[in-house]
Amino acid sequence: MAKKRLIFTLLYDSGSFMLSRNFRLQNVGDINWLEKNYGFSNVGFSIDELIVLDVSRSERNRDEFSEVLKTLTNDCFAPIAAGGGINSVVDATKLLRSGADKIVVNSALHSNKQLISELAQEFGRQCIIASVDCKQVEGKFFIATNNGSNMTDLTLTKFLEQCSDLAIGEICINSIDRDGTGNGFQIELLDCLPELFEIPVIISGGVGNYSHLAEGLKDARVDAVATANLLNFMGDGLASARSQLVNLGIDLPNFNLIKNAI
Repeated sequence: MAKKRLIFTLLYDSGSFMLSRNFRLQNVGDINWLEKNYGFSNVGFSIDELIVLDVSRSERNRDEFSEVLKTLTNDCFAPIAAGGGINSVVDATKLLRSGADKIVVNSALHSNKQLISELAQEFGRQCIIASVDCKQVEGKFFIATNNGSNMTDLTLTKFLEQCSDLAIGEICINSIDRDGTGNGFQIELLDCLPELFEIPVIISGGVGNYSHLAEGLKDARVDAVATANLLNFMGDGLASARSQLVNLGIDLPNFNLIKNAI
């Protein structure tokens, strides 16, 4: 059985890293602030993967984002997935050449399924994380696109049923309702998964402390948990959370062996 994973997510918008609450953004600081408060050369040993998303609400500066990505990949031991507005193979290639190991696609899952096939053919489906944003309306979960600004009439249940036809390596399910609240994951999202769902699942949105991470990781349907809560895990917060998860018996990779060997 594959080990569980702890993922940290960084949200980037026009030169700054952001906090998000229900997909409304608040500026926290630039790359220098991030390095000062986190020290990614150490954080890389506390997480299993880093996701970096360009969630810019205005026109994206792809060159600027690529430079930030290069800085992070130089400092971070953990594998990095990057995304935000990927509309072509060229866009994805730029991120991978900037140091990303995987790419994250979201709106294109609905607007351009052919692109997903092209990306898989070019890089392999294991390189593709499908990210899907959901909001609860009258007891059902519906998909939102374009950074949560466009609600669709597609339910999460229906989308997940269609996922077997998509050339993706894993799927990240994000709760808009819980995003940034610190109230814990919206676990009932997982009830939308079809039986015998074979695509690895990441759940995101709502983490406030390590016990929320533990709740997600203990669920047999979950392969990884992700948090973008910058302020709750500053300093040694991620290392402490990982240690407590291991003490709870959660089967995470042991990076101490690697760290001691370097």
